[in-house]
Amino acid sequence: DVQLQASGGGLVRPGGSLTLSCAASGFTFSNYAMSWYRKAPGKGLELVSVIGSGSRTMSYGDSVRGRFTISRDNGRSTLYLQMNSLKPEDTAVYYCARPEDGLHGEGTLVTVSS
Repeated sequence: DVQLQASGGGLVRPGGSLTLSCAASGFTFSNYAMSWYRKAPGKGLELVSVIGSGSRTMSYGDSVRGRFTISRDNGRSTLYLQMNSLKPEDTAVYYCARPEDGLHGEGTLVTVSS
C-alpha cells in the first residue's frame, strides 16, 4: 500500500521548536517532490512548504519562511519539517503530501500554547 504517515506533533510553548517526520512507503520516494500542508481550527488548508525530489529546491509559505525548514532523507524515505520560533498561530494539524497527485496521510497535531 502507498502510505504517508506523519508524526512528531505535540504541545509546545511559544518560541519553542518541534520537528515533524513523515514516513513514506509503497512508492519510490526519491522520485517525487513532497510537501507539508496544515489546517488550523476554523481555517482552510494552507501550503507550508515544498521540497524537490533531490532536495535542490525548497519553497515556503510567507507565514513560516525563516522559521521552518523542510528536508528529506531519500535513503530512509522520510520527509521532515523543522519548526522553530513557534507561534500560537502555528497551531494546526500538519499533513505531508505528494503534490503530484495529492496523496496524503493522516496528519499530526501541533499545539502552540503557554
